[in-house]
Amino acid sequence: MKRRFSLSYLTLACNPHETIAHAASAGYDLAGLRMLPALEGGKAFPLFADPGLLTETITCLRDTGIGILDVEIAKIDGRNAVDDWLPMLEAADRLGAGTVIAAGDDPDRSRMQDTFSALCEAAASFNLCVNLEFTPWTAVCDARMARRIVEQSGASNAQVLIDTIHVARSTTTLADLSAIPASHMSYVQICDAPPGIPTSREELLFTARQERLLPGEGGVDIEGQLAALPADLIVSVEVPSHNRIAQYGAAEWARRTLEASRQTVERFDARRTKPVSVRA
Repeated sequence: MKRRFSLSYLTLACNPHETIAHAASAGYDLAGLRMLPALEGGKAFPLFADPGLLTETITCLRDTGIGILDVEIAKIDGRNAVDDWLPMLEAADRLGAGTVIAAGDDPDRSRMQDTFSALCEAAASFNLCVNLEFTPWTAVCDARMARRIVEQSGASNAQVLIDTIHVARSTTTLADLSAIPASHMSYVQICDAPPGIPTSREELLFTARQERLLPGEGGVDIEGQLAALPADLIVSVEVPSHNRIAQYGAAEWARRTLEASRQTVERFDARRTKPVSVRA
């Protein structure tokens, strides 16, 4: 099965029209959009608050043939509730998106579980899955915890989002990845990073949000992770690099991120599906 590739919002951090245009020009199949900020006061493009811009974005998708894989971000931190995310969910449905990304950072585990379950219920009415992403600096810090929350929700549209850098920099093991049911995954985010696990939260955040590496440039065991995951997952390319965008420009960086990611994934897929010769 041929993989589909998506240009993650964070790779370029562009507005919706630019993201879609760069995705189409580079040869991506899909793209991601950020409608709500990951941090208070952070960058986002709330299409739900501008009906005209939302309509223009839908037209842009139709004209380019790009689909929307994911929209961001429902931050479950104890201060937000489902009503805060409903406008984003409705807009995501109009865009034909497949999923909304959720980030769990509520210190009250029981409340976080209830909020996530309620979000899944609301998202289902808009034909959306909810992908819970774990990050080593938040309350949902590894794949084991994300899997438990997803499974305890009992929601058929609840999934675990795997990001290769967060696997490498958390306590997540390859066995943890293999233990996630295939029905609880639909895509994987891919990138590389320097080897080792930073000891400070600041360094973790800096690399994750500003300076990741192209697949094959760093120390992340990308092929080991892919081997532990279903073979048909969509690949979301999430490789932000402020330095190299300044050097190459957004369009060229979009092209380079896809080229490196596709080479890594397709080389691995070819080896995984290569027939094993048996001597007589």
